[in-house]
Amino acid sequence: MANAEDMEDEVSVAPPKKKSGRTMMFAGIAALVLLGAGGYLYTRGHGAQAAVTPPKAPELFLPLDPAFVVNFQDQDATRYLQVGVTVMTHDPSAIQAMKDSDPVIRNALVMLFSSQTYAGLSDINGKKKLQAEALDAVRKIVADKIGKADVDAIYFTSFVMQ
Repeated sequence: MANAEDMEDEVSVAPPKKKSGRTMMFAGIAALVLLGAGGYLYTRGHGAQAAVTPPKAPELFLPLDPAFVVNFQDQDATRYLQVGVTVMTHDPSAIQAMKDSDPVIRNALVMLFSSQTYAGLSDINGKKKLQAEALDAVRKIVADKIGKADVDAIYFTSFVMQ
């Protein structure tokens, strides 16, 4: 026969009651609601920060007229290069600095263009390299004038080699 202590051990060893499926479903729904609310508040906060940033200033273009015409030596023949140049910035003070420094900019670009070779400019990579060098030259002049190199791009609006 079993004594009372053995019966108590058997009773205490019984498995706990299972939670109902309904409780688990409510817990899952509550978790989804909390995640959704947190996501909404997170994106709402970031949207407010994006709205505070000011819009970028419009693009300003300055054509350097007239077009540049230079000659350069290529083996035993004299070649000519005609380049139309337009400068782009977002800063009106950079436009004014370029207008005020027009002779300096034109001199720097004439020297740069006349130092090129026909073979170097015959492919697209040579033209892109020249464009980058021209941008660097103009940025340096503008930086000397206003303290910042606020020139975003240089575009060749015409490019004729003969």
